[in-house]
Amino acid sequence: MTTKEIHTSSFRDPSGAIFIDEGQVKRVINPIYFKQYNALKSTGFFNKLFKSGLLIKHEELSVSESEIIIQPEQIPFITYPYEWSFNQYKEAALLTLKLQKFALENNYILKDATAFNVTFHKGKAVFIDTLSFDFYIENTPWRAYKQFITHFLGPLLLAHYHGAQSLKLMSNFIDGIPVKMLSTMLPFKTKLNPFLYSNVHLLAKFEDKHNEDYKGEAKTSSLSKKGQLNIIESLYDFIKKLQLKEYSEWGEYYDKTNYSNDAFLQKSKIINNWITNLKAKTVIDIGGNDGTFVRKIESSLDQALVCDIDNNAVDYNYKQVKQNKEQFMTPFVLDVLNPSGAIGFNNKERFSFVKRIKEFSPDASLALAVIHHMTLSGNITFDMSASFFASFSKYLIIEFPKREDSWVERLLKTKGEFKAHFDFYNLNNFIESYTKYFDIEEQIEIEDSKRTLFLLKVKHD
Repeated sequence: MTTKEIHTSSFRDPSGAIFIDEGQVKRVINPIYFKQYNALKSTGFFNKLFKSGLLIKHEELSVSESEIIIQPEQIPFITYPYEWSFNQYKEAALLTLKLQKFALENNYILKDATAFNVTFHKGKAVFIDTLSFDFYIENTPWRAYKQFITHFLGPLLLAHYHGAQSLKLMSNFIDGIPVKMLSTMLPFKTKLNPFLYSNVHLLAKFEDKHNEDYKGEAKTSSLSKKGQLNIIESLYDFIKKLQLKEYSEWGEYYDKTNYSNDAFLQKSKIINNWITNLKAKTVIDIGGNDGTFVRKIESSLDQALVCDIDNNAVDYNYKQVKQNKEQFMTPFVLDVLNPSGAIGFNNKERFSFVKRIKEFSPDASLALAVIHHMTLSGNITFDMSASFFASFSKYLIIEFPKREDSWVERLLKTKGEFKAHFDFYNLNNFIESYTKYFDIEEQIEIEDSKRTLFLLKVKHD
């Protein structure tokens, strides 16, 4: 085993592990997996998946009797399943099924089917666990089948029936949502659906050791390759047709903006000029909706992260990413008032949003039309939000809607008897708090609006 320190999120698979070497992600492969790795390499299996873009590429760095070291293509920012929109989650599920189908056709299998083996890179889902493949043994069932149900089919079904917020359950169930829980949360009518009965409810029944009908046997002890391929095809077809039933206000968001087209264009032009002058190559847009303002940036960006609390906005943004082949943009779902925390063993298996964004270290952060929501809806003080943005922002482009702004007025009206508590919400107090952490580079009033744009540079201790 390499003497390099093993990554805290890489301990579950004895086949190998991830480690960091001089800032680069690398993977050590242990002798127990040499036979599989060499077969996958020599048969061209890996290369076919690299060319199709289904598996992250890697290069071999060294080979010895005790270990093989490979270096995968570096991914600037890892998103987790509970940060994906519904259609991103669907794509990750379908990718996993494609890989299992391809593996079976080449006499291999996916030995695990966790959603954490997938992330989004260069505008699409990609599988990132090189060591997930094993040899296929004739007439044996897919041992990762249940894991696929608990990591993919189950969460997607809950989102279909109960809304996209259900996908966030994965942050509480890192090993997948228990099938018994899935079965009880789904509508009764799903038990009348043969597909759902066999893939969820019957599976839960077999797992329930207290059920009088349970005899302790596995769901199936023998299954032909053709039978497995049929199951994969049925899962693929079912998931591909799944849709959300919920509605959000996002679709009318830009129709409801309270500033004119001229103000909208001026805002976009200011942002574009600032990003260009900064020569920024990496950005994050917090509360970035469907990515409109990032797309209007004319200078070339290497990486743009665009997050929003609204699943439908992120879904639409991702649809645009796919259509426009925008490899530089990564949309994901994030509630800035409750960003993803660190989870897993010792709270170090999956990293918090704050840790990941600090490591990403964007050249510029955008916070457009978000500060009034943070302050008036979330009770986040200016000092708190300034400290938050300063923790990872070299430069911050932030929009401040004044008290006279119609959206601010609407939020203040909801405060009732507590409205006086928010008397601090004004431009002077905003500037006073933010200049504790940032220097003001530029401050521009957006014409025909009650909003001000700031270009801020973080102070250095």
